[in-house]
Amino acid sequence: MEQLLVVGLGNHGWAYRNTRHNVGFMVLDELCRRWSCPLREGRGEYARAMRVRGTTEVTLIAPTTFMNNSGVAVREVAEELVLGPEQILVVADDFALPLGTLRLRKSGSDGGHNGLASIIYHLGDNGFPRLRCGIGIMEQFAGEDPATFVLSPFAPDEEKAVAAMIGRAADAIETLIHSGIDRTMTQYNRTT
Repeated sequence: MEQLLVVGLGNHGWAYRNTRHNVGFMVLDELCRRWSCPLREGRGEYARAMRVRGTTEVTLIAPTTFMNNSGVAVREVAEELVLGPEQILVVADDFALPLGTLRLRKSGSDGGHNGLASIIYHLGDNGFPRLRCGIGIMEQFAGEDPATFVLSPFAPDEEKAVAAMIGRAADAIETLIHSGIDRTMTQYNRTT
């Protein structure tokens, strides 16, 4: 049976629940809802769920450290399950992409994202796929500090687009599981 680890990035705690930086957690929540598998406390600093989808055993984790230390949990679970980087899909927010846009890549740099930087550091490798979810281009919010922007909640007029993006991101992950990354990139790497 194949294995896939899906990591949703975000900041743990009620205060951060609906912020832009927590899109990765929101996507995990949607997968858990669809698959009827609630996240439960793991052995380390993460919440975890597992489901078999077709011929793939999928483990979902949400690190319970703050974003900047997400790599600790990813490394622990990857070592426990004996996974290579290509078997780890990270779902993260991206303020360089318009709201609602998805970008799936097989590997890459951290792009200035502290959660991705932590994972690259702790794995010692950047060869893991990542699904970046556009949270709105920060330059549109003139003069705003990046940290303030990503930790802000979505505006009421953005909520419909956010919900649609979360659904499409979950769809993309299901497509990746059943059809592979190349087909998924072709299908989902476009604007809304």
